[in-house]
Amino acid sequence: MTDFVYSIILGIVEGITEFLPISSTGHLLVAAALLGFPTEALGVPNPKAFRDTFTIFIQIGAILAVLIYYWRDLWGQLCKLPTDRATQRFWLYVVVAFIPAAVIGFLLRNVIKEVLFNPLVVGIALVVGGIVFIVLEARPRTPKTTTLSQLSLRDALVIGMAQVTALIPGVSRSGASIFGGLLAGLDRKTATVFSFYLAIPTLGSATIYDLYSALSDGLVQAAQLPYFAVGAAVSFFVALAAIAWLLRYVSNNSFRAFGVYRIIAGAVIIVLALFTQVLAG
Repeated sequence: MTDFVYSIILGIVEGITEFLPISSTGHLLVAAALLGFPTEALGVPNPKAFRDTFTIFIQIGAILAVLIYYWRDLWGQLCKLPTDRATQRFWLYVVVAFIPAAVIGFLLRNVIKEVLFNPLVVGIALVVGGIVFIVLEARPRTPKTTTLSQLSLRDALVIGMAQVTALIPGVSRSGASIFGGLLAGLDRKTATVFSFYLAIPTLGSATIYDLYSALSDGLVQAAQLPYFAVGAAVSFFVALAAIAWLLRYVSNNSFRAFGVYRIIAGAVIIVLALFTQVLAG
C-alpha cells in the first residue's frame, strides 16, 4: 500500500512540474529518492532502474492531458492535414523540432540514465537553467512570432536543438523548448503552446520505448505495472489543471519567478546531495 501512496505523490509531482519550466524528471528523481521509492516490500531487483523508468513513464499522463486539452484543435488539424498546406507545415516543424533530442537520446540513452540520473546533476542543472531564464528575461526584446502560424523552419530547428539539453535531468524539457522559442523570437505564450505540442511525440516516444526496454530487460515486472498506471493517472488530472494555469500565467508574467525558484531548489538539492545522506542512492 505504501508504494501506491508514493505512486500517487509522484503522480502529483509529475502533473505539476511537467509543463512548468522547472524539470519534472529532476523533481521526480529527487522526490522518489526522498520517499525511498520503491520500498523493499515491492521486491524490485534494481530499485534505481525501476525508479528511473517510473519517472519517465508516468509522463504519459501529461501527454494525455495535452491531447484532451487541445482535442478540438488536434481533431481539426487532423481533418485538414491531407489538404491544408499550413497544417502540414506546422506538423513538419513539430517533427523537425522533435528529431534532434530523439536521435541523441536514443543513441546515448544508457549513458544518460547511468551517469546523469542523480540528484547532484539535477541540482546543478536547475541552478544553471534558473540563471539562464533570469538573464534572458532581463534582456528587452520584441517578439517577431506571436502565433503558431508564423513559425518558420529556423524557429523549429532552434527549438529542437535547445530541447537536446533537456536530456540532462534538471534542465526541463518544457523549459528548454520554451527557452529555444524565446531565443528564436517567439513570444512567451506561443513558445509555451508549441512546447505543449512538441511534448506529444517527445514524451510519447520516450515513455513507450523506456517501459518496453525495462520490461524486456527484466527491470520491471508485469505485476508492478499497476504502480505505473496509478502514477500516470494522477499525473493526467494534475497536468490538465497545470496547462490551463500556465497559459494564463505566461499571458501576463515573465519566467523570472521560475528562474528564482530553480536556483533556490537547485541549491538545496546540491547541499543535500553533497553533505547529507538524504539523497544517497
